[in-house]
Amino acid sequence: MGEARPSPDPTRASLAAQAVGQFSMFVEITIYVEGVLPSVAVCSYGSTLRYKTIERIKPIGKHSLLGASGEISDFQEILRYLDELILYDNMWDDGNSLGPKELHNYLTRVMYNRRNKFNPLWNSLVLGGVKNGQKYLGMVSMIGVSFEENHVATGFGNHLARPILRDEWNENLSFEDAVKLLEKCMRVLLYRDRSPVNKLQIVKITEEGTTNFPPYSLKTFWGFESYENPTVGEEGLW
Repeated sequence: MGEARPSPDPTRASLAAQAVGQFSMFVEITIYVEGVLPSVAVCSYGSTLRYKTIERIKPIGKHSLLGASGEISDFQEILRYLDELILYDNMWDDGNSLGPKELHNYLTRVMYNRRNKFNPLWNSLVLGGVKNGQKYLGMVSMIGVSFEENHVATGFGNHLARPILRDEWNENLSFEDAVKLLEKCMRVLLYRDRSPVNKLQIVKITEEGTTNFPPYSLKTFWGFESYENPTVGEEGLW
C-alpha cells in the first residue's frame, strides 16, 4: 500500500552520496495562489560537474511538485515509492486524489523510517502544491525532520538564501517578482559555492496544474576587483 520497501539489490543502494544535486528553493505566492520552485540543473560526481541537464523537480499527482537536493539515485528511488503510492490511490477511483499535505506526511515517514534502519536516503526534499485553493509548502530532511513554511531552501540555500527570503518575501508577490527574488538568491549562492553552474530551471504550480519553463542561464558578473586581485588592499606578511 505505497509502503517503502528495501531495495531488491542492496549492492545498488547508496550508503554514502555519490552523484549529488545542488540546492533547491520554493516560495509561495498568495495573489495567484501558486508556488514557484527553482533548482540548479547540475549533478556532481565527487568534485566533477558530471551532468548539467539533470531535472530535479517532478510533478507528483495532480496537485504537488517535489524538488530535491542530494543523491540523485536516492531521489529516483523516492520517485518510485511515490509512483506506487499514486497508482494505489488511483485504483480506488473515488474522485479524490492525494494532495501536498498527504504526500509531505508520507515522505516524512519514509525518510524517518530509512534513517532508523541506518540506511538513509541522502536527500533533502521540498514539496509544495495547491489543492482546493489551499497552498501547502513543506520540507523533509534526510533524517525525517519536517516542517511547513512560506519559503524553504535546501543545502547551502538554507544558510544564505533563507535570510534574503525572510527579508523580502511577502504574501502579495507577483509571479514575476517571485522569480526575480529567487534569481537574486540563486546568484548569491552561485557566487559563494564552487559546485553549481548558472543554469536554472523554474517550475510553477497553480490550481490548474504545473508549468515547466525551459532551463536558462542566470546572468552573472565576475569583474569585481576582489575577484581579479584577491590580495588587493591586504598588508603583506613580510
